[in-house]
Amino acid sequence: MSQTETPERSHRVLIVTDTAEPSPSLREAIRHRAESGDVRFRLIVLNPARAELHLLHPERHDKAAEAETVLRSALAQLELAAHAPVIGSVSVRHDPMDAIEETLFAEPIDEIILDVPPHHLSSWLHQDLEHRLAHFHIPVLTIRHAR
Repeated sequence: MSQTETPERSHRVLIVTDTAEPSPSLREAIRHRAESGDVRFRLIVLNPARAELHLLHPERHDKAAEAETVLRSALAQLELAAHAPVIGSVSVRHDPMDAIEETLFAEPIDEIILDVPPHHLSSWLHQDLEHRLAHFHIPVLTIRHAR
């Protein structure tokens, strides 16, 4: 490689889910995405605590610790699907938009995969997560499946 050429970097995919145990649909989406080339996955599990709790409330941290334990045991399934290491963590945030923005401001992301249930009223008002993320100009794939 000459000095003027820059090495090609991996495509960075942020996965946001509301459960630490990956769904079959999520594993399939990761497998499919990994087949398309050099991809790095960053998984964020939303905090399972009640949304109305303050960020510093002990229940938020207890629930995050419980989800972290489940996630640690599930990472092997995800890495098998990705054919590569997957970085995973549980957010102290409950709201997906907050967790996504926090990640986007901390690290570069090229694509987002969402595995969170839709909220019908917000979809009708065009305030759903996909519309809210549009201003970042990052491709978003939403996994739809029965919960």
